[in-house]
Amino acid sequence: MNKKQLREAYKAKRRELSEAQRMRMDDLMLIQFQTVSLPFLEYLFTYWPIEENHEPNTHIFTEFLRFRNPELKIAYPVIDTGSIEMNAIFTDVDTPFEKTSFNLFEPQIGEPIMPASFDLVFVPLLCVDKQGYRVGYGKGYYDKYLSQCRSDCLKIGFSYFDPVESIPDKADFDVPLDLCITPGAAYVF
Repeated sequence: MNKKQLREAYKAKRRELSEAQRMRMDDLMLIQFQTVSLPFLEYLFTYWPIEENHEPNTHIFTEFLRFRNPELKIAYPVIDTGSIEMNAIFTDVDTPFEKTSFNLFEPQIGEPIMPASFDLVFVPLLCVDKQGYRVGYGKGYYDKYLSQCRSDCLKIGFSYFDPVESIPDKADFDVPLDLCITPGAAYVF
């Protein structure tokens, strides 16, 4: 299957999961995530999961990292659809978020953080292959952003499903993940 076919197939697979199934899988992914040996993290770029898309609950992974390092600096994306750019905005517990027309919750205030600052980026995906390449929603925001991050910045995705063998139509500009956490394993690429 090509990216378009994988995108549709995995959207459908996620829609078939009940809320109870997703919550159980989120818990299992948190257990897998806790087994990963991570370096000391100062800056995390995460995202607010889109409930309508049945995305894994990234909040639990973010909170686990905040528990490990209360001084962790956390940023969320803000999308500029006009320029097809994504920026990272530093947040804290008082930062207000607002839902956009894309069903994204974005911080309404905060300071921008440069891509080179991040030690870890949580990357949304619909599916991933065994080489760490992913199928996202097809707009290219994350691949463009990740290409600006440091080479030692860890890129982690979360998926309810195991990797597919290969994504045949990956592009030269696609940036692979370093890890993908699933309910049954932590895949290292």
